[in-house]
Amino acid sequence: MNKFRAISSLIICCALVSNALLLTSCSQSASEDKPQPKNLPEVGVVTVKLQAQSIVTELPGRTVARMIAEIRPQVGGIIQKRAFTEGAEVKAGDLLYQIDPAPFRAAFESAQANVKKSEANLISLRSKAERYAELVKINAVSKQDNDDINALFKQGEADLLLTSAALETARINLNFTRIVAPISGRVEVSAVTPGALVTANQELVLTTIQQLDPIFVDITQSSNELLRLKREFANGNLTKASSNEARIKVVLEDGSIYSQEGILKFSGVTVNPTSGTVTLRAVVPNKDRLLLPGMYVRARIQEAVDEEAILVPQQSVSRNAQGEATVWVVNAEGVVELRTLSADKSVGSQWLVNEGLVAGDRVIVDGMQKIKIGDKVKPIEIAALNNGNTAVNPTNP
Repeated sequence: MNKFRAISSLIICCALVSNALLLTSCSQSASEDKPQPKNLPEVGVVTVKLQAQSIVTELPGRTVARMIAEIRPQVGGIIQKRAFTEGAEVKAGDLLYQIDPAPFRAAFESAQANVKKSEANLISLRSKAERYAELVKINAVSKQDNDDINALFKQGEADLLLTSAALETARINLNFTRIVAPISGRVEVSAVTPGALVTANQELVLTTIQQLDPIFVDITQSSNELLRLKREFANGNLTKASSNEARIKVVLEDGSIYSQEGILKFSGVTVNPTSGTVTLRAVVPNKDRLLLPGMYVRARIQEAVDEEAILVPQQSVSRNAQGEATVWVVNAEGVVELRTLSADKSVGSQWLVNEGLVAGDRVIVDGMQKIKIGDKVKPIEIAALNNGNTAVNPTNP
């Protein structure tokens, strides 16, 4: 009896184990048949927003002295002395060169003597003319003699005017022996030394004076860009940056920003037929004489304000075979698509977009190497920094 019970228990245990194994196998089979959820690739995106943005144009330019005076002699002679220090500041009226005045002083004194002689002769002729005028009334002298003396008197007056003009010429020439500065400014090197012979109005410049404070910056702007700005103003897409004169910042050759701001004073009215550019002129303070004539600089001009500007990081923009700007965008269904943009102006490390994006579009800036167009992705918001770089938004880790 005990043997029968033992066999029955063994059979029941085997059945239980068999059922357990069957249930486990079915469970595993059902689990394998059920589709597993697929992990979507994550990409970093920046949501496009409208913002006010100053339109700053950076244009090439050259510094030009505000006033330039080329010093040449107006009379000939020997240079006796040079009265200035090369490279120093001079004031208008300061003596620069002294030409030997001796021959010009002699000519001046001779002209003075001629004037006195003409004056004395005129006094005699005037008295004689007055006497003849009385005598002709009583027929004491002939009318012909009276006419002759009057003619001599008028000739004497003309001689006095002639000698007076010669005296003034001699005075001017004597003064020209002192070559003085016509303007205030910095004087350059001298081309002559004491003892040199110079001639009137010679081609050789003795020295040059340049006025450097303030200094001009001549800027060239494309006529196409100028037309585009005017069209945007007319359409109301842009507003003027200021009702006053436009201010500029000067970028020096080494990339540093000049400390003093300039003011745009003049815009050319003629387009250069060779380069297709218009010349703009700015006035820049130059108290420390850091800017010298002929330096290459770049001028940053705030020309307008776009009240609804769209900016995207430069790292998100690429170019296709046609040279067009393109970005990858995550659409409302979470699918990657390609957009072609119109973006030809950079603002720091970002591109200013004219066409192709609207507010709310999600532009991919990170993770593009692991996706392709048409993929479904999981967008993670990235905060755009002011310098155009990106950082993960703490609210969306």
